[in-house]
Amino acid sequence: MRRVVGVLLALVGVVALASAASARVLRVGSYHGISGRFNSIQAAVDAARRGDWILVGPGDYKTRSSRRPRRRADLPAGVLISTPDIYLRGMNRNTVIVDGTKPGSPKCSARSPDQNVGPSSSKGRRGLNGILVWKAANVWVQNLTACNFISGAAGNGETGNEIWWNGGDNSGKVGGHGYYGSYLTTTSTYYRGETTAAEYGIYSSNWSGGAWDNTYSSNFNDSGYYIGACQQVCDQLITHAHAEYDALGYSGSNSGGQLVVENSEFDNNTNAINTNSQNGNAPSPQNGACPHGAISSITHTHSCLVFVNNYVHDNNNANVPSSGEAAQGPVGTGVVIAGGRNDTVMGNRVVRNNAWGVILSPYTSNGQPCKGGTLNFLVPGLCLFDEWGDALIGNTFGANGSYGHPTNGDFAQVNFESGHPTNCYSGNTEVGGGALTPASAAAMQQRYPACNGALVVAGSSDPSFLGEGLCDSQIELIPGQPATCPTGSYPRRTRVIMHPLPKHLKTMPNPCAEVPANPWCPSHAAKQNPAGGPPPGLG
Repeated sequence: MRRVVGVLLALVGVVALASAASARVLRVGSYHGISGRFNSIQAAVDAARRGDWILVGPGDYKTRSSRRPRRRADLPAGVLISTPDIYLRGMNRNTVIVDGTKPGSPKCSARSPDQNVGPSSSKGRRGLNGILVWKAANVWVQNLTACNFISGAAGNGETGNEIWWNGGDNSGKVGGHGYYGSYLTTTSTYYRGETTAAEYGIYSSNWSGGAWDNTYSSNFNDSGYYIGACQQVCDQLITHAHAEYDALGYSGSNSGGQLVVENSEFDNNTNAINTNSQNGNAPSPQNGACPHGAISSITHTHSCLVFVNNYVHDNNNANVPSSGEAAQGPVGTGVVIAGGRNDTVMGNRVVRNNAWGVILSPYTSNGQPCKGGTLNFLVPGLCLFDEWGDALIGNTFGANGSYGHPTNGDFAQVNFESGHPTNCYSGNTEVGGGALTPASAAAMQQRYPACNGALVVAGSSDPSFLGEGLCDSQIELIPGQPATCPTGSYPRRTRVIMHPLPKHLKTMPNPCAEVPANPWCPSHAAKQNPAGGPPPGLG
C-alpha cells in the first residue's frame, strides 16, 4: 500500500546507515545520569556536520533567542537546521520538549506573559517557528514534542509553525529534497486571538520526497499537517497520524503527484482533510495525476494522490482556532477536494460528520496568476479552479449529515464548467447496508461508476448543493456578496476551546536504533529493535 514512496525511503535509510561509521553523536542535556556536551539543541545543530546524529535528553528546551535563514528576516526559528543529512532525535517523545514559551515559565504554558512572540519589526512582533529545516536535504527529526511556537502581529503567515521542512516558501520552486519525521507531537496551549495563534503543526512546503510516521497534531488555526507548493513532484507520505482540534486536520495546496495520506485518524476538527488549488503557494493547480503518465501501484490508475484507509469521524468542531482561508473549511465535513484534479479517496471509514462525509467543489481565488484556472469568472479578476477527474472508491460511510439540510449526507459534488473529465464513484457503501445519502450521492454512483476520462456534459452535478456549501463555508462566490443560507445556517464558532495533549503518546521503542555507539547508546543498543528509520517494508 505504501510502495509509492518506498524507493525514496529506502534511499534515505541507506544514507543514514552508510554514514553511521564516520558519524559523530552530539548529545544535548543528560540521559540516565550521563551528561552531554551541549545545553541547547541549536548549539549542537551549529556544531553538526553532514551525517552526524544529535541526541536530546529529556527536558524542557526553551527558546532563548532565534535564528533565521539568510535574507529571510520573516522566518525566525527556535531551532534552525540548514546542514543536510543530520539526524535530530529525542530520547523520549513525551519528555523531550522543544518549547516556544519564555525561559522560567512552566512547560508549554498557556499564560499570556509566558509567550515568546519573537523578534520585533517595524510592524510589531514577528512570532516564532519551532524547528525550521531550511533547504537541507535528508534531515530527520524524531521522537520529541514541539509546542507553543506562535505567530505575531507581523508574522504574515511565516511563523507559528512547530516543525517545518521549508524548501523556499513563496518561491514557486521546489528547493528541498528528502526528509523523515517520526514519533512527533505538535501542539499549542495558547490562544488569545488569531494574530498570536499557532498556525501549522507538521509542515512541508516547496519540498520533494519524505515521510511522517507516528505523529500527532492539535490546536492549530490552519492545519495540523500541511504539504504544499510541491506541484506534481511531492513524493511524500503521511502514515499513522492523528489530527484533532484543528481548523483543518490535513491541508494541501497545489500539491500532487505521488502523495499518500494513509492509516491515520482525523476527528474533532472543523474539517478533516482539505486539498485545493489556489493562487497562494504557487504554482497552481493542485493535480494528483501521476507524473509522466505513470500508473499508481495503489489506485492502478493515473491518480497518484491518495487518501486511503483513514478513519475520518466526528469533524463537527467550530470552536477551534481558525484564520484566513482555513476558516472557510465547512464545519461538519470529512474530506474536501476544492478545485483539485485527479485525486483519489479510497477505502476510508467516514462517519458522523454532521454536514458531509466528502465534498467535491470548485475553489475561487482573487487575481493573478490563476495558472490552471479560469480568470474573470463571474466578475473581473476572479479566478475559478474547478475540480475534475477525482475518484471516490470503496469508502464506508455512516451517520453523516445529521445537521439535516437537504444535501447533507455522505457525499456531494458541484461543478461550474463543462468539458472536463468526470469524477467517478464506485463501491461506496453505507454502514449496515443502507442507502447512500443524500439521494444525489446514490445517483452519482449509478451515473459515473468508471474513471474512464469521459467529459462532463453539464455544468453542475447538484446545483442545490452549491448554496449549502457556500453557506457552511461562508464563502462569497462573488466578492462583496455574502453567501445566503437557503435552508438555515450551520454551527458557528462561539468560543475557542484549547485541548490538552493526550498523555503517554507512543514513544520510539528504541531511540538508540541505528545510532553509532556513544555513552547514551552502547554498541549493542543500535542492533536491538532497529526501528529508528523508515520501516523496511515500505518498498
